[in-house]
Amino acid sequence: MDHARLGRTGLQVSRLCLGTMTFGLQSDEATAAAILDRAAEGGIDFLDTSDAYPLGGDLTTRGITEDILGRWLRGKRDRFIVATKCFAPTGPAPFDAGNSRKHILDAVDASLRRLQTDYIDLYQLHGYDQNTPIDETLSALDDLVHSGKIRYLGCSNFLTYQLVRAIGRSQTLGLARFDSVQPRYNLLFRQIEREMLPFCEEDGVGVISYNPIAGGLLSGKHNQSAAPPEGSRFTLGNAGPMYQDRYWHDPDLKGHLDDLTYEYRLGDAPRLRLNGIGSW
Repeated sequence: MDHARLGRTGLQVSRLCLGTMTFGLQSDEATAAAILDRAAEGGIDFLDTSDAYPLGGDLTTRGITEDILGRWLRGKRDRFIVATKCFAPTGPAPFDAGNSRKHILDAVDASLRRLQTDYIDLYQLHGYDQNTPIDETLSALDDLVHSGKIRYLGCSNFLTYQLVRAIGRSQTLGLARFDSVQPRYNLLFRQIEREMLPFCEEDGVGVISYNPIAGGLLSGKHNQSAAPPEGSRFTLGNAGPMYQDRYWHDPDLKGHLDDLTYEYRLGDAPRLRLNGIGSW
């Protein structure tokens, strides 16, 4: 397994990062442990989770994925780079979500308990909070870095201007800054190529892309002339409608899908390197 620097940092991570958002709903704990074992055998030491997982769940399932990962990490925590996130609602109160100081501090402590660790290697904001001043968010994250609970910072699902503004405010205020971004990216969704990827390359921000095969659509296993199959990403709890809206609705897609899948599978050279983290 090749390793690469996370953005401009000195942190080396496996080029492939294992996402865990199916653990606890689509994948039971035994299956999740088998996946983790196989990934570790293959040299993957970069694991990504969130306090909102498993995907497709609700408030009653929040944190189950972190619980599963924490139990698997017992006795080997120091051999893995663990990334998690906060932003999505984790409780019924209005302050149980977002990027306020209160929610971030509460969410970090809860993730530490579930993961059975005293530090998080990479802590990411899972979304941009329009209702909280970015300076408040960045100040809370900086305090957590200085306390030792968090070692590196990142964000996910930010628009380019939001990422640029956050990094600019961090630099202006002398605070810890985002060293990575986690955007959606695949052959059907390429918006980040216009502005985000050039900015990340220039400013040393690592890119950890998700949905690389469009929720399974680019694997070639789905027939779009039929209804989405049960048990797939496209029918999974409250996430099913979101994935159908992303990838299942375009009437022109069927005419291009075979060519896109062929290009994705059989391209003989990397088409785009994502800041040293992943590549096509």
